[in-house]
Amino acid sequence: MTSFSSAAAAAILIAMGLASDAAYAQQAYPARPVRLIIPFPPGGSTDIVGRVAAQNLTELWGVQVLVDNRGGASGQIGVELAAQSAPDGYTLVIGHIGTFGVNPSLYPKLRYDATKDFSPISLIARVPNMLAVHPSLPVKTVKQLVDMAKARPGTLNYGSSGSGSNPFLCVEFFKMLTKTDIIHIPYKGTGPMLTDLISGQISLTINGVPPLLPHVKSKRLNAIAVASDKRLSILPDLPTIKESGVPEYEVTQWYGMLAPVNTPGVIVSKVNADIQKFLVRPDTAAKMSSEGAIPAGSTPEQFGALIRAEIERWAKVVKATGAKPD
Repeated sequence: MTSFSSAAAAAILIAMGLASDAAYAQQAYPARPVRLIIPFPPGGSTDIVGRVAAQNLTELWGVQVLVDNRGGASGQIGVELAAQSAPDGYTLVIGHIGTFGVNPSLYPKLRYDATKDFSPISLIARVPNMLAVHPSLPVKTVKQLVDMAKARPGTLNYGSSGSGSNPFLCVEFFKMLTKTDIIHIPYKGTGPMLTDLISGQISLTINGVPPLLPHVKSKRLNAIAVASDKRLSILPDLPTIKESGVPEYEVTQWYGMLAPVNTPGVIVSKVNADIQKFLVRPDTAAKMSSEGAIPAGSTPEQFGALIRAEIERWAKVVKATGAKPD
């Protein structure tokens, strides 16, 4: 009886110690600046959403969240860097539909494992895509664009933030459904691609609303349609691609935060809780909405399930289109 009581007491003390350690870790974190890796150059949707998150977490924590743009190889360089970082909560990464949904199927020798190398923290935002063209292109509707592409196969081109990126698969999916031949011009990020699209060096793109919207408002680009399931409240007169004659087409980007695998659960839970706090703030919602993004939180488990479902979805698209990195 005595030995049982001693063992029970020891177990209770250990449990109390673990609980105390967890509470201390949650209270103490973060005790120094946190690096947030954005695996693309400045200017794209990933960068815009990531910086909103960094600013809000800096305010909540009273500790600087430092944005680290590490573009290249369709996001692989930055995501790989995050995967190789210490799992201590001081390196986080913004993942999105391309890096965590498309890349696992598109790249046979991907530099990271999207499901095994990371601990999902939370979904942050969903971002509808937009089909936009240079004003010199004499088209106002999806039908006119498709008709032109069919009349002049191989003469129109589109820009993306790199082979394997979401814009790349968005247009390849569009080409598959419309049976058109539009040439791919890859760039090292959305920013450089937009520079050439605005100057007329390339014809069109299907990209996230946030980086395109300012140029649409300034008339430097023409918006043709949105790729979401429904029209956007900020652009109520702009039709969807679905209602414009391509009923099977719908692609909405998503963005979330992850940590290297084996990051303590107490830290994952704290970061998740603080993300939910800033996502419901009216000023954050207004900021994201003005950029064309829709705040969308989740539990770590829900975000992990989304990633697995998207990997399965895009594997089918990659196979059907025969898409390959350039």
